[in-house]
Amino acid sequence: MIHVCSLAKIEETVARTGADRMLSLLAAGTEVVRPASIRRENHLHLVMHDIAVAQDCMTMPGEEHVRHLLDFARRWDRAKPMLVHCYAGISRSTASAYIITAALAPTRNELELAQTLRALSPSATPNPRLIAVADTLLGRNGRMIEAIESIGRGADAFEGTPFALKIDI
Repeated sequence: MIHVCSLAKIEETVARTGADRMLSLLAAGTEVVRPASIRRENHLHLVMHDIAVAQDCMTMPGEEHVRHLLDFARRWDRAKPMLVHCYAGISRSTASAYIITAALAPTRNELELAQTLRALSPSATPNPRLIAVADTLLGRNGRMIEAIESIGRGADAFEGTPFALKIDI
């Protein structure tokens, strides 16, 4: 199970779910405090901005980020949940949860997965750059991109409501 939340909801989400693995996707300079229950080796902190096209003085999500994310996910034994968060719990984290699920359940239909993501999180607006890079690395031939485009932009929100995404249907 993957639990998605904002930076502000980390502690309560970890306490509620028992997650023992955490993926942080934050811009440089944004501090994150790893809960004591999550060991250092079970925390991956990727530094990137929530952008889809290159901008001066900003770190665009790239292939190296997605490769690290996939390696981290593939080492997860799934005995306990994983927490995935970004600043607001809307874009980088929802994209990453989608990517991890697609990687760990390779036969799961991309469109069904995107529609499930939308049903679980009306505000989810997965970062299109992360999705595009993952689509290439996972050999999905544009299906992940098309599926995420089909659900459109999520509802406006300052912070996403925490939700849980099952890997397998």
